[in-house]
Amino acid sequence: MLAKLQKLGKSLMLPVATLPAAGILQGLGLIDYQKDIPLGALGGFLNHYVTPFMTSGALAILDNLPFIFAIGVAIGFAGDAVAALSAFIGYMVLTKVLAQVPLQMPFIPDDVKLNMGVLGGFFVGLWSAFLYNKYHNIKLPDWLGFFAGKRFVPIITAASTMVLAVLIGMVWSPVQDVIADFGNWVVGLGGIGSFVFGTANRLLIPLGLHHVLNSIAWFQIGDYTNAAGEVVHGDLWRYFAGDPSAGMFMSGFFPIMMFAMPAAALAFIHTAKPSKRKLVGSIFIGSAVASFLTGITEPLEFGFMFVAPVLYVVHAILTGLSGLIMYMLDVHLGFTFSAGLIDYLVNMKLSTNAWLLIPVGLAFGVVYYFLFRILIVKMNLRTPGREDDTEEESSDAGAGTSAGAGTASKESKAAKVLQNIGGADNITSIDACITRLRLVVKDDKAVKDSELKKLGASGVMRLGQGAVQIVFGPQAESIKDEIKKMI
Repeated sequence: MLAKLQKLGKSLMLPVATLPAAGILQGLGLIDYQKDIPLGALGGFLNHYVTPFMTSGALAILDNLPFIFAIGVAIGFAGDAVAALSAFIGYMVLTKVLAQVPLQMPFIPDDVKLNMGVLGGFFVGLWSAFLYNKYHNIKLPDWLGFFAGKRFVPIITAASTMVLAVLIGMVWSPVQDVIADFGNWVVGLGGIGSFVFGTANRLLIPLGLHHVLNSIAWFQIGDYTNAAGEVVHGDLWRYFAGDPSAGMFMSGFFPIMMFAMPAAALAFIHTAKPSKRKLVGSIFIGSAVASFLTGITEPLEFGFMFVAPVLYVVHAILTGLSGLIMYMLDVHLGFTFSAGLIDYLVNMKLSTNAWLLIPVGLAFGVVYYFLFRILIVKMNLRTPGREDDTEEESSDAGAGTSAGAGTASKESKAAKVLQNIGGADNITSIDACITRLRLVVKDDKAVKDSELKKLGASGVMRLGQGAVQIVFGPQAESIKDEIKKMI
């Protein structure tokens, strides 16, 4: 079950990866280049001829998120263009049939609008992938041979989705009411809801299941009717549609990712053994800069979540507390990628009380630095650079390799990674998300954790059924690509 949930989490990364494009276009399109940035005549030209196209480009992505999720989930589970095409067809069938159900069913009022939103995209993507995996090799009689194999998949997807859409439509009205009530209840919890979400988000990072939780909060919880009369769902979607109350599931990450995690990195450096500070610093400084600019925190978090779990639990609770505080201060910030400086600046136009991020973030930075430093010293935690002598030697090799990884070619590093995951014969499938190499291997005992850490891996996780994740930070995608070329 955990391995299957991991696959769902991985498949969600593809549609989520389209959001930064929408965020950048939306952010730049909302700027008044005469008032916000006094560019004079050039600003007038940009306002009249450029920004409308930017806004339209952003809405083209945001308004079609269910389609994007249907296709992305299908690709994630099936990995074939035919599955993606089937998902697109399936979602069109779903929406058209759902629109007809209230008109044809006497027990459903005609004015009811059935809308499955992004959940509909999830459902169709999963269904299309299931049908592809089941029927892409189907054999038919010779006189129907043209429709055999992969060409059968879109046909069976369209036909079966039509039937399922009718059945789902007959019961979806009360279901969507329950979902809406639940979403409004969670939003009504205010700061408490932000606290619970922030804490749970960080606690799910080691399992890679935070993407599933995020997708529910960011694309399903809460409703907002925009100026065109369209109802949008989810914290992220509502934020970019102009809902001034949105952002409660995003705002709290900014102080943590921009200030707290870099401060934690400084605490790790200062508490390392004097002989190891330079090596530890070479690893954590780069990760701290990445956290501040882009909001990518996993390379930092995996550096201590397993060797000092008490620190990680503290980190999770403080992340929830950050969400609570930002809510109480009426700070509304949003992002399309992560809560780093880039998203902060690009999306500031839609924010509320964004300036409060600076003092709140600095306060969290101070708390993280001193609290982490005190806990590390008082509890003698074996954070990086504080290992026992035998572990220290392994750490030296790992840190040295990590520090010098930039001088080695990606090809040579990928070749060493391939060797230490058991070689090409051990790989059933390989993929990557933003920071993780996601593998399914025949024998997970052939994956050598210590050697991979020497190559710069922050952590290695075994999830059952041969599912293994290796955290390499932003290099994960390029390593995956090089390994695929080699095998």
